[in-house]
Amino acid sequence: MTDRLYYNDPYLQEFDATIERVERRGERLVVTLDRTAFYPSSGGQPFDTGILGSLRVVEVADEDDGSVAHVVDPGTTNVELRTPNLEPRTNLEPGTLNLEPGQSVRGVIDWERRFDHMQQHSGQHVLSAAFDRLFGIRTMSFHLGAAVSTIDLAHDVSPADIAAAEAEANRIVWEDRPVAIRFATAEEAARLPLRKEPVRGGTLRLIDVEGFDLSACGGTHVARTGGIGIIAIASWERFKGGQRIEFLCGGRALSAFRSLRDAVSSSVRLLSVLPAELPASIERLQAEAKDQKRSLAALQVELARYRAEELAGGAEQVWLKPDATGVCRLVARAIDADANGLKALATAITSKPGHLVVFVSSSTPALAVVARSADVSVQAQQVLAALIKQFGGRGGGKPEFAQGGGLSASPDAILKAARAAI
Repeated sequence: MTDRLYYNDPYLQEFDATIERVERRGERLVVTLDRTAFYPSSGGQPFDTGILGSLRVVEVADEDDGSVAHVVDPGTTNVELRTPNLEPRTNLEPGTLNLEPGQSVRGVIDWERRFDHMQQHSGQHVLSAAFDRLFGIRTMSFHLGAAVSTIDLAHDVSPADIAAAEAEANRIVWEDRPVAIRFATAEEAARLPLRKEPVRGGTLRLIDVEGFDLSACGGTHVARTGGIGIIAIASWERFKGGQRIEFLCGGRALSAFRSLRDAVSSSVRLLSVLPAELPASIERLQAEAKDQKRSLAALQVELARYRAEELAGGAEQVWLKPDATGVCRLVARAIDADANGLKALATAITSKPGHLVVFVSSSTPALAVVARSADVSVQAQQVLAALIKQFGGRGGGKPEFAQGGGLSASPDAILKAARAAI
């Protein structure tokens, strides 16, 4: 069983240990130590990374026998890692590339990642306790992600209550209360005011936020609530009958503020408004864009009507195949337009009797539109299917109108094939 140094000192960033096992598991090299400061994934908190000897630790996990497995990358040497004083640190210990049981090795924690996890996890305890104390709402689960963290509450919460819990949590942060680590047996813990009943027995590790929260937890935490910095709720949504709260603490909150600040600053410069006026300005722009879109659509229809007259005037008379009947006026052209433009033109022409339209875009891969007047017996979707079979792409439609895209051929070749299919 590995001695977990982070249980008593989460601020420990370097340590010496003895290698107990070295195993190859597929392409993974797994090292087990007699003691470690590396935290394995557990309780919603991700694992630590860092250096073991001269190899980078890329994953840390609990083993069934109570030991901690350190997955190292055997292809990384001369690894540079920033230690807490932010000075580059390189580990180059002889023999660490040939790790063997009994060998002494030094581990160095990636402190930036560790302290970020400490801020988020401690912030979660305080925020969950705030919801519990103010509104009696339990936290059902917690997840610490790479960018944001979440807690899932048992019940739906109003925006006003969320703001109140956020304010209460930050009051505790700014009072800089001590966060102590305590150990208790299951019997002793049963007599303590734990926020949540522990899921296991034996000796329990308790995280005690002075006068505010007492919870069983094996994670790493700050020594005082002031180390959390700030707790900012970013968003919330209904989730499995309750509420999922997304939050950021400390350095993550600062990074999010910077991104928001930059986005707002750029937006107010572009729109020449004050930050508070942004929502109204965006709403106004959206309304104007909708009006312009409607106007543009009307103009396109009008333009299509005039152009359709021109194109219909150049239609050629064709005899339909035996499976169709009669004669029609065919308009088969390559048109520089998008799908909507092709459709508008085809619809305008086929509103008149006796017309069949095949339009192909001049872009590559090509778009194709096949349309017919109501009195023409050609099946538009069958003509399109023949083109797709020959030139690839996708599409479909009905007897009177069909469209597709992704045809890999020149417009001339597609139009020639369409004439053959009619």
